[in-house]
Amino acid sequence: MASLNPSGYEKFSGSPPKQGQKAATTGIPLSSSNQYFNESCESNTRLQTKTRVPWSSGLCDCFSDWRNCCITCWCPCVTFGQIAEIVDKGSSSCGVNGALYTLIACVTGCACCYSCFYRSKMGQQYMLKKHPCGDCLVHCCCEYCALCQEYRELKTRGYDLSIGWHGNMEKRSREVAMTPIPPVVEDGMSR
Repeated sequence: MASLNPSGYEKFSGSPPKQGQKAATTGIPLSSSNQYFNESCESNTRLQTKTRVPWSSGLCDCFSDWRNCCITCWCPCVTFGQIAEIVDKGSSSCGVNGALYTLIACVTGCACCYSCFYRSKMGQQYMLKKHPCGDCLVHCCCEYCALCQEYRELKTRGYDLSIGWHGNMEKRSREVAMTPIPPVVEDGMSR
């Protein structure tokens, strides 16, 4: 917006303009309401907050998927890498996350400090309840059970963790492409 002041800066002085008067352009908002945002929008957003949902399986239901339970027990870095790739939506690979998990486990002995952040991230993405306690405490006390539960949750949500994020996206795009689209019939026309 062009300024009428030769210096290019208009200083606000006095009280705010009354209804119908044009306000001086200062770049400083005079109220929290404008054409893009008003206070009532913020209060409506707070009221429409989603409620958290429970996990699809319990923390100690590890043997419901015995194959994953065995892999997690003997090589948790594989399960963690698969979970992290899906939770990161493909921005990091299974191999990199698994290797970093292993490195942290070998150096510090506390890989749970790394994996608990992914449980938190997953909980935020899917609005999952923190049950039976906080994410870091679950991973510190029951690391393998927590990894198995996260794996089962993603599997329940339709992900095939063995093919990674990009494989799942390709699979979904093929399924969408193969879904027949019903013909459009306008009113008054018969088939």
